[in-house]
Amino acid sequence: MSTATERSAKERWEQEVAQAKPRPQPPTTVSGVPIEPLYTPESLPDFDYETELGYPGQYPFTRGVHATMYRGRLWTMRQFAGFGTPRQTNQRFKFLLEKGQTGLSTAFDLPTLMGLDSDDPRAVGEVGRLGVAVSTLDDIRQLYDGIDLEQVSVSMTINAPAIVIMAFYLANAQNRGLDWQKLRGTIQNDILKEFHAQNEFVFPPEPHVRLVIDVIEFCTRHVPQWNPVSISGYHIREAGSTAVQELAFTLADGFHYVEQTMARGLAVDDFAGRLSFFFNAHNDIFEEVAKYRAARLLWAETMRHTYGASKEASWKLRFHCQTAGCSLQDKQPEVNLIRVAYQALAGVLGGCQSLHTNSMDETLALPTEHAVTLALRTQQVLAYETGVTNTVDPLGGSYFVEALTRQMAEEARRYFDRIQQEGGVIAGIESGFFRREIAEAAYAYQRDVDAGRKIIVGVNAFTEAEEKPIEILVIDDTVEKEQIAALRAIKTARSQEEVRRHLDAIRRAAESGENLMPVLIEAARARVTVGEAMNAMADVFGRYEGAAKW
Repeated sequence: MSTATERSAKERWEQEVAQAKPRPQPPTTVSGVPIEPLYTPESLPDFDYETELGYPGQYPFTRGVHATMYRGRLWTMRQFAGFGTPRQTNQRFKFLLEKGQTGLSTAFDLPTLMGLDSDDPRAVGEVGRLGVAVSTLDDIRQLYDGIDLEQVSVSMTINAPAIVIMAFYLANAQNRGLDWQKLRGTIQNDILKEFHAQNEFVFPPEPHVRLVIDVIEFCTRHVPQWNPVSISGYHIREAGSTAVQELAFTLADGFHYVEQTMARGLAVDDFAGRLSFFFNAHNDIFEEVAKYRAARLLWAETMRHTYGASKEASWKLRFHCQTAGCSLQDKQPEVNLIRVAYQALAGVLGGCQSLHTNSMDETLALPTEHAVTLALRTQQVLAYETGVTNTVDPLGGSYFVEALTRQMAEEARRYFDRIQQEGGVIAGIESGFFRREIAEAAYAYQRDVDAGRKIIVGVNAFTEAEEKPIEILVIDDTVEKEQIAALRAIKTARSQEEVRRHLDAIRRAAESGENLMPVLIEAARARVTVGEAMNAMADVFGRYEGAAKW
């Protein structure tokens, strides 16, 4: 086609677009990024295939961290599970494995997440409600009883007391005669995002980060197949951030952990390959795909050129993603099945290594067995029936996707500069920078929803006058009573003198700066509880009341 003909075609198209009546809702991404009506080669000036795209499994990994991606092996299918007592959650784990799940993902209740025991007065009414209650080594033993931990990958979503729970997990594995070298899994252990978004912190930022590095250092040396941190953007997005903020803040947190681990004396190539990431999968398929692709590019670029990593494993950003809990609605909850399916599609098109699909009833309660089975089936249909696993990076080369990937990477770099101007991640926490940015984004989004500029099916459009309620899971009061009774029996039976000795050892290690993992593993065997271990560390580190007001 001649240049004149091309120009004529473009001009004719532009005239037709100008004359067309626009939709009431402006064409933007979920995050509010304006979208052009059409993307062409002109949308990608100076685009270089080798440096910006390349091949899957090769630097800069924009197209994926493995050469064959899902043609070689599917992503790990996980369902976030945890409620009531460890025994009840153990039963749910076994149910999910029987249904075809390929990895376990553990949800803890609020007291455990905050480093409190089930019998703490502050835990009243919350024990086992939003996850499984864990206070002692015996709880961990029951939680994973009858599950081959050398064969099944285990994820644990916990942050403030992550080092204590990891110590319990390793002590339990050793008691069972399992080889730490063969254990595979991930502990979230990402405290920085708690200060940005979720608020489940106990100590000030710097000692909390020190504990994260303790876990990274210990696992690097003793549990080499374990991911000692899952650097999480998921909760940042759930708090209301844009996709770019999720991308930039998550990577900035990751860079801070890298710097602190290197300052500990570890070579970057000794630990970087086991760092993992956790991203949100929201409603806008193309924005999410671009986010994941930009994340891989930026991580590879920075690890190679800023931190001097020389191994490809250190350059590869491996990530788990979970469909967006914040997008689920209590109105017409069956529609959540549809939302989750599209969000899961975005995660897979974006090249995730592990995926959790939310259940349709999660905005109402913990999921029922029926709902969680449907959520798992969503992944299985995606994997085996849709054809999206047949080729690597099926959206790669799309003018739209490549332009959006480039745009997100550029905007993330600008955020990196702003964080540096704040004085770094810790200074940004103290000044309220991250919280302010997220709050402003959340407000802008809600304003668009309220004004009808963004449509939420069943909420501000396509509503139903009457809805039939769906079955939900109810956790009754017997769970709390049973868990507290079991905990008090353990406290009565253990050696109080031995407990005091181990708590003193925890305080000494916290004060001296030595790695706390060994003393916590020994304390676990003496039945020191999560709350007692956290209180002992708080005696040294103090407690954190929150970021600066803004």
